[in-house]
Amino acid sequence: MEDTNSLIEQRRAKLKSLEAKGIFPFQNKFTPDTQCHVARSGFDSGALPEGHRVSVAGRITAHREMGKSIFVDVRDQSGRIQVYAQKNTLGDEQFGIFTHLDLGDFVGVIGTLFRTKTGEPSVKLEAFTIVAKSLRPPPAKWHGLEDTEIRYRQRYLDLIANPDVKDVMLKRSAIIHEIRNFFHERKYVEVETPAMQAIPGGAAAQPFKTFHNALGCEFYLRIALELYHKRLLVGGIDKLFEIGKNFRNEGLSRRHNPEFTMLEAYCAFGDYNTMMETVESLIKHIAQKVLGTLVIEFKDAEGKVTRTIDLTTWRRAKYNDLVKEKAGADWFTVSAAERRQRAHDMGAEIGKEFEDFEVTNAVFSKFIEPTLINPTFVTHLPKELVPLAKLTPDDPTTVEVFECCINGQEISPGYTEQNDPIQQRATLEHQAGGEQQKLDEDFLVALEHGMPPAGGIGIGIDRLCMMLLGQESIRDVILFPQLKPK
Repeated sequence: MEDTNSLIEQRRAKLKSLEAKGIFPFQNKFTPDTQCHVARSGFDSGALPEGHRVSVAGRITAHREMGKSIFVDVRDQSGRIQVYAQKNTLGDEQFGIFTHLDLGDFVGVIGTLFRTKTGEPSVKLEAFTIVAKSLRPPPAKWHGLEDTEIRYRQRYLDLIANPDVKDVMLKRSAIIHEIRNFFHERKYVEVETPAMQAIPGGAAAQPFKTFHNALGCEFYLRIALELYHKRLLVGGIDKLFEIGKNFRNEGLSRRHNPEFTMLEAYCAFGDYNTMMETVESLIKHIAQKVLGTLVIEFKDAEGKVTRTIDLTTWRRAKYNDLVKEKAGADWFTVSAAERRQRAHDMGAEIGKEFEDFEVTNAVFSKFIEPTLINPTFVTHLPKELVPLAKLTPDDPTTVEVFECCINGQEISPGYTEQNDPIQQRATLEHQAGGEQQKLDEDFLVALEHGMPPAGGIGIGIDRLCMMLLGQESIRDVILFPQLKPK
């Protein structure tokens, strides 16, 4: 088997041969009049008759020589179409140039549609233009690149070799498009807020730190969008949303990437019930528009369905009730020490420094959340978990909050926003543990000017895409996931 360097030298030699004939691939231009799949499907459906002239362009992904004839597959973003080149049609010189083509080269072709003896819709080549020469050979396994190291580090090769991967990424784009459509139809305003912040707030997470040379001070990459959105509610923008990047300097896993895409939306004069309806309607809208179904299938490597998610029915259950179902009906009446021991005996990961509410949440995270495959709104969480939400009127130990769990993970939190500046200050001061520099005074001052009652949601778009597109790893829905440099 020839090594890569030898193949590269051969391709460079072919490039020099082309240039010697006056053909300069990287300077050539070609404008196709249709896409490969459009030409193929149009011919199949009868919309384009046999003999219809088309010009298409794309990368060569298959190459078969048969004496005085050559078959190549040309693929663009839409799909592929077969191209049939004959020596007696092109002439000796042009056919000789065509033989210089390699897998990976980009060509523009002009010809007429016809069907081969095997029934394959094809283009009978009349003329072609080489628009880019590939100087490196494609992956050894062109159809089905499996090496995950190569797939993630050289995503372009993954997209070339695995049509299913490209389909996932194109559908991710369609999902984001439909999110915007949904909120625009509901008269929400799309906003943009700072990604560099003097005080990172809106979540409990470790930020990335940077330094602003001109201002001579430290900044942080944002960990959440929330606090700036509430400033906008104060300013009179009643319905708003943003799709933006957040950054958290934490571990990587199949569900976590340090840089991730977040949707947040806020509705003045709404509450957590308003936002539950919003989340359910949004996800159903996306599924129908992008996938055409409300039933999501996860499949293994052999294509066998391993589980399904039914988006037609959305359950609501209180956090405390779910905990009692799993950990015992007396969970909240026994002592904190008993809860800690019981959680430990169950196998929950309990840190020595865990407060009582964290012990309970460890039980929820390990034994309850992973079982919530079909949509479940888990409501009324402990107040300590969500310091920016309003207390439940009839139970001041909880807040008017939901976590929408699907596929065994949280997809979206949402809640009735705290708009009492005095209560909000007290909660954040307690969370800061007396460290004044952690308080976002500008945000608290904004609240003192008056913020309308509101409901808000956050949706991790990467996790949403994982769920809707049947992917097990967050890396498979992000074009360029974070990796340790070589």
